[in-house]
Amino acid sequence: MTSSMSRLPTLSESDADLCEATFADGEHIHVRMPSGAVKVLPMWTKGSVLMTDPEIPQKEYPIVGAMINNDLRGLNEAIDTNVLSLRPVYLNTAEGMSIYRRSLSFVLAMAASRLFKDRRLVVGHSLGNGYYYHFEFEDDGTRLCEEEVRQLTDTMAAIVREGHPIERRYVSWAEAVEHFRRNKNEQTMLLVRHHNEPRIMVVMCDGYIDLYHGPHLHNTNLLERFELRYYAPGFLLRFPHTASPREMPPFLDNPALFPVYQEYKRWGKILKVNCVGDVNELIERGEIANFIHIADSLHDKKTCDIAQRIVDRPGCKLVLIAGPSSSGKTTFSRKLAIQLRVLGKIPSCLTMDDYYLPRALTPVDEHGNKDYEAVEAIDLHRLGEDLVKLFAGERIFLPKYDFRDGVRLQGAPLKLDANGILIMEGIHAINDRITSMIAPENKFKIFISALTQLNLDDHNRIPTTDNRLIRRICRDNTTRGYSAQTTLERWPLVRAGEEKHIFPFQSSADVVFNSALDYELCVLRVLAEPLLATVKPDSSVFHEARRLLGFLKNFDVCPPKNVPRASLLREFIGDSQFKDVT
Repeated sequence: MTSSMSRLPTLSESDADLCEATFADGEHIHVRMPSGAVKVLPMWTKGSVLMTDPEIPQKEYPIVGAMINNDLRGLNEAIDTNVLSLRPVYLNTAEGMSIYRRSLSFVLAMAASRLFKDRRLVVGHSLGNGYYYHFEFEDDGTRLCEEEVRQLTDTMAAIVREGHPIERRYVSWAEAVEHFRRNKNEQTMLLVRHHNEPRIMVVMCDGYIDLYHGPHLHNTNLLERFELRYYAPGFLLRFPHTASPREMPPFLDNPALFPVYQEYKRWGKILKVNCVGDVNELIERGEIANFIHIADSLHDKKTCDIAQRIVDRPGCKLVLIAGPSSSGKTTFSRKLAIQLRVLGKIPSCLTMDDYYLPRALTPVDEHGNKDYEAVEAIDLHRLGEDLVKLFAGERIFLPKYDFRDGVRLQGAPLKLDANGILIMEGIHAINDRITSMIAPENKFKIFISALTQLNLDDHNRIPTTDNRLIRRICRDNTTRGYSAQTTLERWPLVRAGEEKHIFPFQSSADVVFNSALDYELCVLRVLAEPLLATVKPDSSVFHEARRLLGFLKNFDVCPPKNVPRASLLREFIGDSQFKDVT
């Protein structure tokens, strides 16, 4: 048996010597530069000082953070340990742009506090390469106007020109609760109230304070590009693309998604659940079980409404369900099939994942990585043949893909009934290239994604990508045997594939289904935390695991046993009543 000691990471002899030197000194840190050279610096040296060293390469875009011992740090943070690995984080990287967006959102909140002291700014969802915001007004009929958006733009621009340092610091728990209560940041105050630490980290700039959720730029003067755009009844904070951080991309509206978000926001207001703190309150009061049933019942109602629309469409024979990874396509297709049966149809389900090519034949991207999100990763010839046969009344044998071994096996037989409807789900399902042999009037397209309406607090949203990533970490471990590290390593490729192959087609959908459940992250935390904790500091994805662990700490725990076996969430936590959901 291997002892626990033998599994511990080992330092090189030179790194071990660095540690011993610091233990003996206590006043300095040793920093291994990217070149391999070692610098001795005073303890508590800030990242901004470290990044000005001549050995750090300066490129076209500024350095906005640092990867220190595989942990993402802001340049305003002091370093109090030896640095065994160091990598500058440039603006035109995923990590750099996340710091930029977070800082831009902070400065917007700062500008709103200067201009509109009696109004409460609340962040919404992502839209048009930006975030949607609105003001929670008093009941006086006041509404935001375009002139006020211009005033906000001017105030933000002034804050950028003034070049204020952005710092982080700790305050006591009581101070934090009182500060956010006094400044009418109700969601933030509620979130802090459920924290269990004696001190709370905040971010500060020119007297303005907000809750800390991750690294910021060290100075406002680095926020060179942004746009505020009036979008009734609120406005958008828009930012550049990662690859071109000095250019504002053209605005691309997505009118299909905005009403879905707004509908769920209204639903949240009716139930008085708009933020994580509200859900935590339900758990604290012992009322979460009832809320879970309400949330899942809303899913069922929406599914029933969609089924009726399908039946009302003359000649509809094929229902196509597409969406990004871990959006719940498989369970939704099974639940939709039940509702179609209630309405007199005889549905059959087909999963495009079962048509993956054997792993050895999977195409690769420009970097040589297997591209599972590419359309070409699907056996299009076999899928096309099977669809033609099915709609000709023939019987086929479905394939069954084994994700553990990467091979395709023979599955069950399938033949469509005369009154049948085929439900086909997969990330590419609404791409017309897949079903070009079927007339448009015979198809009904559904786009599904986890579009959570909850906020973390007043000024910080829950990214739908994080929601889906945590779902995937849990599911991959339960059904495919993947570690959290493996899922995190593959996630950037998954996201790149979604942007290229999936999201461009979402506007062609007949309807959008929101698969988010407002309670789900409280449940997923139970499964995800121990998985993420296995990712250690010597891993290249440690910073992501650490970020997600910090994110999950905002949610009080809800036991998985409270989740109905018919819930869509069971696709990711196991024990679904739909046995073939994997």
